[in-house]
Amino acid sequence: MLTVNAESQGLLRVAEPAAKEAAAMSSVAISAWVAQNIEEVEAIWRDLAGGSIESPGQSYDFIRTWVGERHLGADEQHYVVGLVDGRPLALWPLHRKRLRGISVFTWFPGSHVGCNAPLVDHERLAALGSDGRARLWRTMAGQLHGADLLYFPFMPAVPDGRENPFAELGTILPVETLYRAEFGSWEECDKVQRSRSRRKHDRQQGDRLAALGAVRFEEVSDPVEAHKALDVMFRQRSARFREQGIRDVFVADCLTGFYHAALRAGSGIDVRLHVLRLDGEIVAVRYNIVHGARMFCLISSMSDDPHIQSGSPGKQCLLHVMQTIFDTGFTSFDMGAGFTDEKRHWCNVQVPLQHHYVGLNRRGLLLAAGHRSFQRFRRWAKANPGLKKGLRGFQNAVERLRGAAPASDQL
Repeated sequence: MLTVNAESQGLLRVAEPAAKEAAAMSSVAISAWVAQNIEEVEAIWRDLAGGSIESPGQSYDFIRTWVGERHLGADEQHYVVGLVDGRPLALWPLHRKRLRGISVFTWFPGSHVGCNAPLVDHERLAALGSDGRARLWRTMAGQLHGADLLYFPFMPAVPDGRENPFAELGTILPVETLYRAEFGSWEECDKVQRSRSRRKHDRQQGDRLAALGAVRFEEVSDPVEAHKALDVMFRQRSARFREQGIRDVFVADCLTGFYHAALRAGSGIDVRLHVLRLDGEIVAVRYNIVHGARMFCLISSMSDDPHIQSGSPGKQCLLHVMQTIFDTGFTSFDMGAGFTDEKRHWCNVQVPLQHHYVGLNRRGLLLAAGHRSFQRFRRWAKANPGLKKGLRGFQNAVERLRGAAPASDQL
């Protein structure tokens, strides 16, 4: 008979509380409820989001637009509100979906944002202590039915040794790193991130591009031109996917409409499109979401013309972005998860990301354990270039045959 020990189950773990903490928590009333219409939790959501978010996936307007454009029904939407002494303290915005035949509750945008996390009142959550937080998460999870597993991928770990407010939320698996550039000015960014040889290299690339025609960088503000630029960006992305033999998730999963909808007046989403033009034609695009002093880059593209690529239009576009944003009030530029050369060149902040698993039944517990093992193997395979290439080719072939979601969104 198969047995599952307490550690591997992925149950909400409760640390052995000190007597003082246990006594204090016994008088705290913890409850939860679920809404299946996002408008029901708007006020709570906006209050918990406050003035800062870790991801566009924590933006009410971003998720409201996502739900509308994806035509998600009420049975697919679950907004779990956790209350302490009758006051909302936490919110889980969850999409009930099937991933590889497994029924799960997970984030709405998946890998289309760099990370994600619950909406919480951080001060009150910290005051709950370990036992109180475990009770809160357990109570919230108890409101969910109709799936095997709660799957919270790519949640940021807490830096600099501070207590992790989500340490009691299921079983945790370190998986990836999020990259950000955080500076008070372009002068500081330039001084910290660019060596003399880097500046020379950037200048040489700029000269090569300028030799091909008139170069102009801009933030597109005209709505008509913005939608045209977005169409160019998706064409450039499609060409890149074809070249790499990767499934075009934006087209295959009909996601281009969402990004256009986010641009429209009334969406509530502050989209900034940065483009680089060569003789008036767009050769590179960056699609960014702004929240307060933070800018999140969701998509970037560049021309696939080999003649133009000699001038590195993508890197030149990013250079212009960096030269612009830190002197116009922004303090953080989020470039998403996964290591690339551009992140190595520009990002001075690295945030570890973790998957959190909460099994809702025995099947979910076993599935979570299996997925953690798969993720560990996947991480090991990435460190082996030959194996990584072979697995990627096999995975892409399977996805094209199945019409599946992108691998990063899947269990």
